[in-house]
Amino acid sequence: MTGEVTVTGFGVRTAFGTGAEALRRGVFAGVPAFAPTTRFDTGPYRTPMAAAAPDGPGAVEDWALRHALAGCGAEALDMAGLPSGTEAAVLLGIAGDSTSITRYWRGGAASPSEGPGSGSGPGGAARDGSGTAAADRHRHPADGPPGAPPGGESHGAASAGHPGGDAARHTAGEAAERLATAANVPVERLADAVPAHLAELLAGRLGLTGPRLTFTNACVASAAAIIHACRLISSGRIDVAVCAGGYLVEEETFGKFDSGRALSKDGVVRPFSADRSGLLLGDGVAAVVLESAEHARRRGARPLASVVGWGAATDAHHIAQPHPEGVGLARSARQALRLAGDPEGAALGYVNAHGTGTKYNDGAETRGLRAAFPERAESIPVSSTKSTTGHLLEAAGVVEFVITLLALTDGVIPPTAGFGLPDPECDLDYVPNRPRQADLRRALTINAAFGGANTALVLERP
Repeated sequence: MTGEVTVTGFGVRTAFGTGAEALRRGVFAGVPAFAPTTRFDTGPYRTPMAAAAPDGPGAVEDWALRHALAGCGAEALDMAGLPSGTEAAVLLGIAGDSTSITRYWRGGAASPSEGPGSGSGPGGAARDGSGTAAADRHRHPADGPPGAPPGGESHGAASAGHPGGDAARHTAGEAAERLATAANVPVERLADAVPAHLAELLAGRLGLTGPRLTFTNACVASAAAIIHACRLISSGRIDVAVCAGGYLVEEETFGKFDSGRALSKDGVVRPFSADRSGLLLGDGVAAVVLESAEHARRRGARPLASVVGWGAATDAHHIAQPHPEGVGLARSARQALRLAGDPEGAALGYVNAHGTGTKYNDGAETRGLRAAFPERAESIPVSSTKSTTGHLLEAAGVVEFVITLLALTDGVIPPTAGFGLPDPECDLDYVPNRPRQADLRRALTINAAFGGANTALVLERP
């Protein structure tokens, strides 16, 4: 590694609320955020439970993906002390929001509680029942004038290397208008469904110049974005990157996980516990500012942590199930530890696990951790914060990155909430139910995804 990578800012939102204090009150206290969600009719499903921010007037402001990403990005840049106009890459891990797609395939019929443009789903365009007028109040100048397709002139369908110019932009705008009419939603709402467009909108809203890239590789998406940024920074290709990710609970994905019988039957997530019965979904949006250490030093920025190692591997064992021995997870962790100059994990004080609370993941992850650092696995505390936040899908990597950073800076290991009966196949120290004080120097955060994708990141306290 030719250049050090530092973290200088972050912004985060979960069902607990906004910022680090909300995480401390919820995740670090071991308090699950699960409750029956009212965003859609959960009657057809096995459980109504999710870790979703409340809807209605008391909701977290601007929970639409485009607004929540911009809010977290602005908080991260403000913490880092970087102004609008900064030359920074924007790397986003996201799949978009399927709410408008769900409505389209249902013939555009709104539910009885949702009139056209009511936005009563996650991050709807309006919270006050005034339809597109409320959406227009929340528009940023970079989005173009009210009623225009999202992105305005600077974020149209045609861009460098893509012919079409104004004609392509008009065609895309007309298509968006038609789909919006069919789906019975304001046209601005469709921006949330297009991952690449969300990256463009985020860069425009934050006033950032530099390359943009979107990752859509499921539950490692935002971790993959961070890893790619670290590679670019350490090789000297860029100095600053804003890495972000987001997922908001919506019916399309909820239904898919329910049909796959992956959701917890009793509304509790119990990672690594013998009585675990599945995962639950949760809201999560976060952004982090990464910089080269030299760039941060030149401008007098205070580093929050360093990213000293990263790794990614794919075992391609199965489309949905992890390799039973955690082969890909172990490989990615070993890559990260070697890059950090600590192949045995001697300096590791904590592992933030993927820990979904599903039958196949937790045993495989335990075996993968044992393979990654066989001499130390039993002595390193491991916890799953999905037991409190729920599974944040594409946002899991970046939100858990922030949680791991806070564990280092606060000297507190977040617990695995809901832990009950020990499982002989899961025999590590899972920090059950209560937080633990610890003087941490380094921590590892790992994620896994469909298709056998795995990521690992090693953070170090300044």
